[in-house]
Amino acid sequence: MTEFNEQAVADTTDKKNDPEITSDMAVKALIPLLITFVLGTLCLQGFNLVFTQVGQAVGAPKQASLITALPSIVLGIVCFIYGSLGDFVSLKKLVTVGISLLLAGSVFGFVATFFFTPNIWVVIIARIIQTAGEQVAGSVYLVVASKYLKDSLKVIFFGIFTAGYQVSAAIGVFAAGWLTSIHWQYLFLIPVVTVIFLPMLLHNLPNKSGTGEKVDAWGFVLFGIATAFLTLFFSYNAWWMILVAVLLFFAFAVYINKAKNPFITPDFFRNKRWIMAISLILLFYLPNYSFSPIFNAIGSEIHHLDTRSISLYIVWAFIVAAICGTCSGWIIDKIGQRTGIFLAGGLQLVGLIAASFLVTASPMALVIAGCLYYAGTGLLYSPIVDTVLGTLTKDESGRGVGMNDLAMNVAGSVGIAIIGGLMTSKPLTGFSLSGATGSTANYGNLFLVAAIATIAGLVIFGVFNKKIYATDKK
Repeated sequence: MTEFNEQAVADTTDKKNDPEITSDMAVKALIPLLITFVLGTLCLQGFNLVFTQVGQAVGAPKQASLITALPSIVLGIVCFIYGSLGDFVSLKKLVTVGISLLLAGSVFGFVATFFFTPNIWVVIIARIIQTAGEQVAGSVYLVVASKYLKDSLKVIFFGIFTAGYQVSAAIGVFAAGWLTSIHWQYLFLIPVVTVIFLPMLLHNLPNKSGTGEKVDAWGFVLFGIATAFLTLFFSYNAWWMILVAVLLFFAFAVYINKAKNPFITPDFFRNKRWIMAISLILLFYLPNYSFSPIFNAIGSEIHHLDTRSISLYIVWAFIVAAICGTCSGWIIDKIGQRTGIFLAGGLQLVGLIAASFLVTASPMALVIAGCLYYAGTGLLYSPIVDTVLGTLTKDESGRGVGMNDLAMNVAGSVGIAIIGGLMTSKPLTGFSLSGATGSTANYGNLFLVAAIATIAGLVIFGVFNKKIYATDKK
């Protein structure tokens, strides 16, 4: 009987290690992971929309922005850490911890604010726990897709992932009007339903994910704190924070050169193909958070629209992004990654340039420009992520996912810090290619400033794409 049981376990293990079966099981795991990620993101969008009202409700209106800012900082850190841990830790353990945190944060936040006198720090702590748990689903999704899917399916599921994000963003924007009328404590309960997916995930996630090496806790802590200060700088523009971040990154560089088994080696950063590819993410995603706030300011100041009306316009751009993200796998399969990246970047560029000339046109004309920009954004994610991960070995793909997430978050933060400062100070009011002046010129020029990063990305990709797609891994 013992020999029979051992043989049965061995047969099951062999089957789960078969690439074809592993790919099928990965597909079954990716769907509940995506639903978990979408619901967590929808919760995030909900609080982003009503944090002012929540701050007033808990008697701390001046600190309300922390409800969004602090969980966002945590999001930037855990994006990298969870992706990198996928190379060392069982994905089943990661998902169990993540959904447990998501459930704990949801229940704690609802109970502590609904049945007791709400406090802003209770809200912030609950949101941080929720955010830390929700991001596990997104990171594990990308690790599973990059490690275990057949090559023919990778771009499809990368596209579905960005479509899921854009759908949740669209719902969040579209719901701007009625979310404020819901008792805000119920927002905490949006992701609770995801606990039902845990048994399915534990059954279908691949058995092996780590290299068997000991997790480099000191390396993760050092890099995580450095990343926190870097993200804080772009949130608060305190120069001492960037100094601390630089010193910590320098200490991290020294550490990985001296440590016996660092979680990421100096050779990782000497990979020229990866450096060229990751620079594309930094450039293409620099304007990523900027279009919506510029559109919002134009709608309010130039067209005198209220927030609800503005949201009903801009939501169409997010819907277009979701459609393009869903179709991106099929499109990239037909035209190839190189052409796909040029097409996506071109759509972004045309959308930004068109928007710069349409500031005083009807809001719907500006929406059409926004649809072009977000169509490029939806189409871009799948080929660019697959391109960056293609420069790494399979054993490095988890760290590659983490670095991609970190680059996207940091690039977007840098972009909105630059654009936000220019929106407030309005230094670009004296001239315009369209002949406008004043605020109209400033807003039009902001779109052109955002376009500079996209142009740089297209130029760099045009020059170096043959080297990026070379077969040599170094």
